[in-house]
Amino acid sequence: MPSFPGEPSETVFLPIEDSLDLHAFHPGDMSSLIPEYLHLCREKGILQVRLIHGKGKGVLRQRVHAILSRLEWVREFCLADRIGGDWGATIVILRPPGR
Repeated sequence: MPSFPGEPSETVFLPIEDSLDLHAFHPGDMSSLIPEYLHLCREKGILQVRLIHGKGKGVLRQRVHAILSRLEWVREFCLADRIGGDWGATIVILRPPGR
């Protein structure tokens, strides 16, 4: 994971689960973070993932959706329902590995 200027480089280990809150990460890291995380989810057999990007002005949501639209192993994605975070989260359905 990239480090911020002036900060020591540290490896951050995340538990691979069916939900990832993107608020803890630098927006510039999304283009590598999201594909890597979803790849690891697929390897673990997690084929539905919730990405929490927040509601705000929608800039991060747009960036997340642009990244997802370029990944061939993303079967589909949509905004979460009211219980799952509404328009502050995106549900991603992944293709199983080997497809």
